Amino acid sequence: MNLRSPFDLDSYIQRIQNSPCFICEMIAGRLDGNHVIYQDDTIIAFLNKYPVLFGYALVAPVQHKEQVTGDFSLDEYLALQRGVYQVAEAVRRTVETERVYILSLGSQQGNRHVHWHIAPLPYGVPFEQQQLEALSAENGILEIPDREMAELASRILQNMRLDGG
Repeated sequence: MNLRSPFDLDSYIQRIQNSPCFICEMIAGRLDGNHVIYQDDTIIAFLNKYPVLFGYALVAPVQHKEQVTGDFSLDEYLALQRGVYQVAEAVRRTVETERVYILSLGSQQGNRHVHWHIAPLPYGVPFEQQQLEALSAENGILEIPDREMAELASRILQNMRLDGG
């Protein structure tokens, strides 16, 4: 059981609106503290640096794109969704979950690089604390030691079936 710590939303907003794209910086190797699960020429999958749920991961295209559908051909979009599916299934195999939430968030005002959130809802969460409430950082973020995050990323990768099966 991981403890929670407060999340400084104001500082986070300031950082994402005034810093280079964090996904591009991570891909370029200029950003520390992220745990990459998988990367190829098309996608990057990594653990959420500010998790509200254990096993919370993100998937993004390697190439900087900002529109969730408009910046992709149909084939590019479907290839990216294959990666989202593979990561979500690996998370589901790794973390006990009642349901896996998949959604794309971001804004032209911050976090412009399109990405998908894969958030595993654990069993036993009361209904009124599920869905968007479960994704809210207002209740704090999980304190997960770096070593545990690295092990989790490794276990998720081990559970990925890259052949799509």
